[in-house]
Amino acid sequence: MIHECTLRVRTYECDAYGHVNNAVYLHYLEYARYEYLRAIGFDYPGVVKAGFGLYVARVEIDYKKSALPDDELVIQSWPIKRGAVSGVMQQKILRGQDLIAEAKVTWAFVNAEGLPTRLPAQWDVPGLHPDR
Repeated sequence: MIHECTLRVRTYECDAYGHVNNAVYLHYLEYARYEYLRAIGFDYPGVVKAGFGLYVARVEIDYKKSALPDDELVIQSWPIKRGAVSGVMQQKILRGQDLIAEAKVTWAFVNAEGLPTRLPAQWDVPGLHPDR
């Protein structure tokens, strides 16, 4: 499943060069991952309330083109790897047909102490697995 969400670049997200600051892309990707989790039925608020977390362990971003104020961006997200306590999501940021950036985000499910732990069955939804 490839999930898509859309957002529009706001002027305050741009730097002195007039394009989106590289750090802002982390926010765009995080927003899209949360929307992906919502779409697959993953109860993120329930996970946090129960004392667990879904932490980002690594982000690799390749910047391809600049995004500019008022651009409408589409962010695609999908799982590409799933292990016992972690996984990897692929994400692309597009403006029309133009690839703006692409990323691989490694996540880990953690307990209340912040240590990696297996996902309890109630939160191990099919959308977290690339083959389901």
